[in-house]
Amino acid sequence: MPTSQEPPALLGNRSTLRPATYADAACFLQILDQPDVSFWWGNFDIDRVNRELVLPWDGSATFAIESERDGEAQVTGLIQFWEEEDPEYRHAGMDVAVHPQWQGKGFGSDAVRTVAQYLFEERGHHRLVIDPATGNERAIRSYEKVGFRRIGVMRRYERSDDGSWHDCLLMDMLPEDLRKA
Repeated sequence: MPTSQEPPALLGNRSTLRPATYADAACFLQILDQPDVSFWWGNFDIDRVNRELVLPWDGSATFAIESERDGEAQVTGLIQFWEEEDPEYRHAGMDVAVHPQWQGKGFGSDAVRTVAQYLFEERGHHRLVIDPATGNERAIRSYEKVGFRRIGVMRRYERSDDGSWHDCLLMDMLPEDLRKA
């Protein structure tokens, strides 16, 4: 099933994930500008946020992670998935960014778990991948908590804003690996 159809809102245990809109761009930029986030995600401006996250042209889908504080919903992060459509290699991958004020509280792992369940049960995938930087131990622990397994290091996989290359960890998960909250 291609991602050209907008995905539905997804209800996690801790957050609601809803398809991103242009109204989310400023919140996303504010999250991505946080030093603890931009270190891993790189530099964004509003045009890049809109082009790559809000309404990407590459077939991926982005959700705003909404969590409640004092009875009011607010955007606390974003999660994006993409799909490989070739039937010989069909699988999906994802990326997630959570505002530092909400990190370490289970919101990121809840969002990853919720999207993983959607990709397995509704989109029919048999395998999911994620590829954090090898130094991003907080993210790696969060993904392992959901059920992702370490597969191997992809050397000089991703270019940093300064032009240098760094290693990333390939992680994957099968439906039977998904850990419920």
